[in-house]
Amino acid sequence: MTSSRKGDTEKEGFPGGEPSLAHIFVAFLRLGLTAFGGPAMVAYIREMVVARRRWLDEDTFKDGVALVQAVPGATAMQAAAYAGLKAGGVRGALASYIGFGMPAFVLMLALSILYSHTRSLPAAVALFAGLQVIVVAIVAYATYTFGKEILKGWRAPFLAAAAGMLLFFGVSPFFVIIGAALAGIVLYANVDQARRRPSGPTPAASFKKGPVGLFVAVLGVAMLALFIFRRQLFYLAALMLRIDLFAFGGGFASLPLMLYEVVHVHGWMDSKTFINGIALGQVTPGPIVMTTTFVGYLVFGLAGAFVATAAVFSPSFLIIIAITPFYDRLKNTAWFVRATMGILASFVGLLGYVTVRFAMAVPWGPVQGLLALLALAALLKKVDILYVVLAGAALSVLLLR
Repeated sequence: MTSSRKGDTEKEGFPGGEPSLAHIFVAFLRLGLTAFGGPAMVAYIREMVVARRRWLDEDTFKDGVALVQAVPGATAMQAAAYAGLKAGGVRGALASYIGFGMPAFVLMLALSILYSHTRSLPAAVALFAGLQVIVVAIVAYATYTFGKEILKGWRAPFLAAAAGMLLFFGVSPFFVIIGAALAGIVLYANVDQARRRPSGPTPAASFKKGPVGLFVAVLGVAMLALFIFRRQLFYLAALMLRIDLFAFGGGFASLPLMLYEVVHVHGWMDSKTFINGIALGQVTPGPIVMTTTFVGYLVFGLAGAFVATAAVFSPSFLIIIAITPFYDRLKNTAWFVRATMGILASFVGLLGYVTVRFAMAVPWGPVQGLLALLALAALLKKVDILYVVLAGAALSVLLLR
């Protein structure tokens, strides 16, 4: 009976069998425990859902990478939602989204509480100091693995290099992605696209107005309740909703907006305190936009932490589940395929940019260099990323205190 069901799901588009919601949640929860490196985690999501568990095929996941690059929100969180949507519908998207983000939220909340009671931020950050070089190794490995699949011929390396250079010169990632898409349409005009065979939509991810409308209704009711009963929390939620809607290019794009609003407009904290929150966001798993948990807690306590975090991730989640079905109709048109190839090449450039940016931020020394090399060697040997991070954390506590 089980084998028959598995055969059915393989025909419907699940090469590894349709996963349950519990399986989706636990898989992404475990991955979220080691979600260091921001966009670099997309490569690890791909390894899990495509290579190991076979919930998605390669082309479907690549389409998702292009999609999450073009919409606002934290890239890795969006990729998790997309994978969950394709594997288990809207409920699967919610399971993967919450599972992937929960470890970062819990750890950031714990560190925020510690910070507010002891103000011993240097001691807290010291425990994670060694993880910074582990993060560099993780992102470098992700750049290598993703680039190995994408950088073929001369066009993709050219676009990747151009994207990386534009990011270093301060060009918005949103404009870089648009430019890469347009360049892809031109550069790949004469490239055979036969390998991009059409595929029907995954049954579980087919478009249903009901779930999307329900999420919008719940969000609207929650905002109305806050406006009536907790006006300050309403303003906090409205601010985070707006920041997420304009955060094109991933989590880092949200930081200037957040700094301006939280520090200069509302005056909820000074610049030094806000920068401390960013530091915690960089040494915890998950997207750097999880700094909102820190802001919410310090300003309005536990309620503020939950409201700010939920608000800053809601718009991008709704965008993913609403846009994906229409994206399925476009993905096999010739011009869209060429644009997607350009966007994927630019994503390799983004990963390279993140690698260099993180490396420049690390205070390198002999011990840090050794930790980075050991972590990279372990990843190249296919050691599970969870064990790499745990071992790196243990060595950091022993060698860097």
